[in-house]
Parts: sequence; C-alpha cells; structure tokens
Amino acid sequence: MLLTIDAGNTQIKAAVFEQNRIIETYIFSKEELTNKVEDVLNKFQKIQHIVVASVGNLKEESFLSLKKEVKLHFISPQSKFPFHNLYRTPTTLGIDRMVLASGATLQYPNQNRLVIDAGTCITYDFIDENENYLGGAISPGIRIRYESLHQQTAKLPLLSKSLPENFIGKSTLESIHSGVINGVALEIDGFIELYATQYPKFIIILTGGDSDFLAKRLKNTIFANSNFLLESLNQTFQYNQK
Repeated sequence: MLLTIDAGNTQIKAAVFEQNRIIETYIFSKEELTNKVEDVLNKFQKIQHIVVASVGNLKEESFLSLKKEVKLHFISPQSKFPFHNLYRTPTTLGIDRMVLASGATLQYPNQNRLVIDAGTCITYDFIDENENYLGGAISPGIRIRYESLHQQTAKLPLLSKSLPENFIGKSTLESIHSGVINGVALEIDGFIELYATQYPKFIIILTGGDSDFLAKRLKNTIFANSNFLLESLNQTFQYNQK
C-alpha cells in the first residue's frame, strides 16, 4: 500500500492507494501533518511508501518521527517523468504541474492533453500527442480573486464562493459573485478555445479543489477529477520504480 501527499499552498491532501485504487482520502492543514499521517499509518499498517509533492515549504524533516519501516519519497524535478520537458525555464516549473503532466501522459498516452488545475492558482498545462510538455498559463484562483477584491478596495466585503443566480448582479454581493465565478468560467472556456485554434482535437482534465464547483459551469466537455494530482503522484512513483 502507498500513501500519497500533495502539500499545496493552502492545505494538504492525501490518499491511501492499493495499487491504482484509492482506499481513502484526507484533507488537513500543515500543522496537522504529523498527527494525521501517524493516524493513517496506524490505520493502514500495510503502507510501505509515502510519496510527497510539495509546492510549499514542506521538507523531509517533517517526517522524521514516522516509522522507519515506511520509505519516504519526495517527487522532485530530478525524478523521472514520462514526457519531454520543453519549458524554457524548466527549473522554475512547479512540481505540482510536473506531476499533473506526468499523470496525464501516463493515463492518456499519445494524445493532446490540457490539464487545468483549479486551486489556489489556476494552472494550465499542455502535453502534445508526441509526449512533449509545452507549457501553459497561471492565473489567480477563485479564493485569491475574492480576497483581492476585498483587500485592494476600501469597501468591498470578503465573500465565500457561491454560484451567481444570474450574470447580471443586482447588488454588490451578486456582482462580486458574478464577476469572480463567471469570470473564472469564461476564462477557462476562453483558454480551451485558444488551444483549439492550434489543436483541433485534445482531451481536457479539470482537477483541483474547485474542479467540482466549476465543472457544471463550463461549456466544454471535460474529465473532472478532483483527485487527479493524487492519482498522478501514485502513477509517477510507479513509473520511477519501473
């Protein structure tokens, strides 16, 4: 058995795998890391490997107190990946984006693929049918947009995400929700249309914490999978083992 850990900018997601099947998933804060992982290891004592991808400050030292018989693996830019990295600044490419590209390559080989990760940031990553990672885009996620409107203005309140009833906001609160949510949905659909001008046929994978929230608001056909990064971590580990 295997435990995958995705240490993002705002929270940590984890999943227990038996081969390629998810047994259980978790979401917790960085402060809860040690206790939560120890609880998981006590519950699933057949776990032999922990595989970690961290875009934040999570270090290997955070796992020093864990059982010695469990092997720790940090996925890094030095790991093996199943694609050719054509990014002009490969050392600046986030490990989360690399893992997502890896998972897309392994799950959907020899196809044009666009991976959209709707989390703290919204990232777009494109891998062509020849397994070349071409790059993509980064923009603010839903939470950041709400926070920016509140922090960078004098009177706009801080709201939590909510689906707008209409694209015409009839109050300040409705206008904020419309601007943020419809703005994100239109952005994503717009990016998809831009890719379609150069690549008539490609699959779209939507993942991240806001993927389920956004999926029904997009007009394009997508594969929505909020656990895609955790699955990609498992597959990338298996690829490196082979």
